[in-house]
Amino acid sequence: MFSNFDFSVIPLSLPYIWQGLIYSLELTATAMIGGIIIGTLLALARLSGGKWMGGAAKVYVDLMRSVPLLLMILWFFLLAPFFLKITPETSALITFTLFQAAFYSEIMRAGIQSIPSGQIYAGYAIGMSYWQTMGHVVLPQAFRNMIPVLLTQTFILFQDTSLVYAIGATDLLKAADNTGKLYGRTVEMYIFVSLIYFAICLSLSMLVKYFNKRIAIIR
Repeated sequence: MFSNFDFSVIPLSLPYIWQGLIYSLELTATAMIGGIIIGTLLALARLSGGKWMGGAAKVYVDLMRSVPLLLMILWFFLLAPFFLKITPETSALITFTLFQAAFYSEIMRAGIQSIPSGQIYAGYAIGMSYWQTMGHVVLPQAFRNMIPVLLTQTFILFQDTSLVYAIGATDLLKAADNTGKLYGRTVEMYIFVSLIYFAICLSLSMLVKYFNKRIAIIR
């Protein structure tokens, strides 16, 4: 079955694959951190009870969750040059962060609502404001409960980084494609890069299961 394949191209491709993998991981980590920060602010805005602030946050979340990520990547990449001079890699970074913020926002909102309301009222009773109560009482507990879900969303995010291929950013998939074309062994490179995606996502999946067990013990 594999008689026509030549996997000797893999050692030659490793420097290119490494560069693509580093970019994919950097994009994942940055979009995750930025998405969680912005998503937390969006969730707090929606739960604050403020009409305008909560309404604006809801519109943002609903809009981002209703548009395919690939379309959002293309929109921003094509429109950004009218306002900014940025590379495809930077364009993808901004798009992923803003897009993922909407999904992390819903995770954060569910996590915050899982905390008993009595703790919020207790914070108010000792003179804390809404934002102080959230920051010192609710969010530390909510984050602990949400770790498995946040990690699950993160490895979905890692898989989605392959979509930057559409705008020419050199991620893991693009690096494999370029190398495959360079050495005339595209199929072999796709098989190799598939194994890399599988190994990383499987590791993250096992990490999610570990945190699920830890949280179950704490409860």
